[in-house]
Amino acid sequence: MLENRVNKEILKERLQNENFTRKTLSFYRYVAIENPSEFRNDLFRKWSELNCFGRIYVAREGINAQMSIPEQNLKEFLLQLNSISGLAAMPIKYALVDNGKSFYKLTLKVRPKIVADGLDHDTYDLSKVGKHLSALEFHELAGNPEVVVIDMRNHYESEIGRFENAVCPDADTFKDAIQMVIRDFESQKDRKILLYCTGGIRCEKASSFLLHNGFTDVSQLYGGIIEYAQQVKHLGLPSRFIGKNFVFDERLGETINGQVISHCHQCGKSADTHVNCANNDCHLLFIQCSECAEKYDKCCSEECAAIIKLPLEARRELRVTNHRKYSGSKIYKSKLSPFLLKANSKSEQPIAANG
Repeated sequence: MLENRVNKEILKERLQNENFTRKTLSFYRYVAIENPSEFRNDLFRKWSELNCFGRIYVAREGINAQMSIPEQNLKEFLLQLNSISGLAAMPIKYALVDNGKSFYKLTLKVRPKIVADGLDHDTYDLSKVGKHLSALEFHELAGNPEVVVIDMRNHYESEIGRFENAVCPDADTFKDAIQMVIRDFESQKDRKILLYCTGGIRCEKASSFLLHNGFTDVSQLYGGIIEYAQQVKHLGLPSRFIGKNFVFDERLGETINGQVISHCHQCGKSADTHVNCANNDCHLLFIQCSECAEKYDKCCSEECAAIIKLPLEARRELRVTNHRKYSGSKIYKSKLSPFLLKANSKSEQPIAANG
């Protein structure tokens, strides 16, 4: 399969040494793709020639892409995209805060679905989705106390930023979030529900599944948080979204209104910077302030800080031990609720997300 096999550190160094500007953008579309592997390889060839980076998922149900494009190649990229069957007139969302260092290589993967939902294909009909609301329409409705605003993202996303008074499922995955909403609002199916997510892709499936399960009045924010933030700024309106928007690239977030609404998972100080534990055998995603980053050597715990100082052979032995110890558990998976962080460790415990 066509792919980039150059060492990650070399690729990151090349990115830092680039003398041109990149633009970070995202797009998605639910569209039937007959041969995802062939489609994927064709895109890889085209976008490699334009020096594009990013993370793109292709499936029979469509495409989901977050990308970094050299500014000098952006026009050609958009022309190519418009010429591809099924991808013409693609709505493009550009990053709100862009340092041009969002991705360091091009990754294109074929997946069963472009958004993992854990649902059978026959359990929803993507031709029947909730009403698409513009940023202004969503802004006005979200201020109505009779309306239910629901965040369809994961807990680690909503923790650092969310719409005022939104319901934020304490979910590790989109699959969990959908099921929580169905369960928690089972008796409120006739209420007016507004869904939102980062760019809109998850709300397409969520609204379809809610309608399939008997919910009668479901709407969704078209273009997601990214489009909303750009439009309310253009319209001169105070943002109802507070905090930072989590993004799935090297930046891990872009501020919307400058507020910090979350806390360091280790000391409780006001902070909204997500990091991955410097112990790559752990790699857990959590929020860390600058003081704790120094104290714990950018690790999630004293245990991991001690591990990264060990000789390589000792770390390899620990890796085998920890794999056996935590096999089948959530402890060594990233992006978990902070209260699970090193739950079986005797080292200092971080505070809970809402602490």
